[in-house]
Amino acid sequence: MANTLYLECYSGISGDMTVAALLDLGADAEILNNVLKSIPAGGFQTRISRVKKAGIDACDFAVILDKAHENHDHDMEYLYGTCKKETHGYSQEHEHLHNHEHLQKHGHSHNHEHSHNHEHRGLEDVLHIIEHSGATERAKEITEKIFHILAEAEAKAHGVPIEEVHFHEVGAVDSIVDILAVAVCLDNLDIEDVIVSELYEGRGCVRCQHGVIPVPVPAVANIVKDHGIALHMTSTEGELVTPTGAAIVAAVATSRKLPEYFTVRKIGLGAGKREYERPGILRAMLIEEQFGQNTIEKEAGNLSWYENGSNVQAISAADVIFKLESNIDDCTGEQLGFVMERLMEAGARDVYYTPVFMKKNRPAYQLNVICTEDMISRLEEIIFHGTTTIGIRRLKLERSVLPREKRRISTRFGEADVKICTLPNGEKRGYPEYRSVAKLAKKHDMNYQVMYYEIQNAID
Repeated sequence: MANTLYLECYSGISGDMTVAALLDLGADAEILNNVLKSIPAGGFQTRISRVKKAGIDACDFAVILDKAHENHDHDMEYLYGTCKKETHGYSQEHEHLHNHEHLQKHGHSHNHEHSHNHEHRGLEDVLHIIEHSGATERAKEITEKIFHILAEAEAKAHGVPIEEVHFHEVGAVDSIVDILAVAVCLDNLDIEDVIVSELYEGRGCVRCQHGVIPVPVPAVANIVKDHGIALHMTSTEGELVTPTGAAIVAAVATSRKLPEYFTVRKIGLGAGKREYERPGILRAMLIEEQFGQNTIEKEAGNLSWYENGSNVQAISAADVIFKLESNIDDCTGEQLGFVMERLMEAGARDVYYTPVFMKKNRPAYQLNVICTEDMISRLEEIIFHGTTTIGIRRLKLERSVLPREKRRISTRFGEADVKICTLPNGEKRGYPEYRSVAKLAKKHDMNYQVMYYEIQNAID
């Protein structure tokens, strides 16, 4: 079944925490290891183990680097800095970055007893590595999206074009492993929707090659701003949200709001490496939205009712949705198509264009975006940035929503995901999900419509 994932980031989020949480949810470790072994880059091993965080058992995913690639991402004496000139015996001019989540200078020495030559890679080099790995196409797409978001954030922070960004965050082999591993696990768990309501961040400063910088670091600040991610600042001294963690959320989150009623199918706990007063645990949950009797009883005041013998069933739950409208007469089809993709990626429920005639009979298009209230600000930013419109209309709409559930069924061609809706008279209708239809149609070299009806006929 296509799954809905909820990431509870009360202790922040990083790449290794996310991989560990997804493995704890049941992602196949053997599949992950096979993909990581196929990466055309050496100098690392991975380890999956169990650790205790504040007495809580959690999964740990570690990338173990050889001496030539080693960094000091978890050197707490170094990272746990303040905004003072001197911290823990290190001077602000110390140029080596021990945190693999930030930029890297090369060709220098530092105060430890050993030195390393980190590989100097740009975004194009990293994407080449990903493309030649053994990951699925979907996992590659997720990985590339995360890296593009990171590159854009770092380019903006340093005032350079994205093509000129050569940075440790993207170039380090452990960052490549973490991000690709997240994508492989998401694909393996068949995650369709990801909910992240907010990110909990620490305070104070951390060290980078330029000295001591405030938390959230510039890359994280750029990512949360550009992608409308809510931050909750805590009193914890330290960096809870890494650029990789923020980029993962920006790339995969489809919603900022949990369903009003849901059940938890499975829980995974991923451990972080850094030691702060707040235990570093990322909790991931596979959840399922509920429209059952409990919902009917609790929402009786907002429901229409249908009398069916001795059974009382809900016709539909009152629901509120928002519609954003803009009339556009001077954008190309390519521009409008690109904006549609950006809006859907950012969490819009639906996006469509309607041909219209404007003043002086000018042919134009009306952009229509359906979304929840919490997404309005982010989606309007995308519309203003990506089109020539100078105004957006907001409409608050009430709608009736049929009770529905997702199921995975067996057919003679394989398993498929379907959506089951219940009509007011109790009749149930099944609708095959597009991804399942397309996947089975390709696998068996069949017409899409024929496969659609095959799956529909297999619904009980």
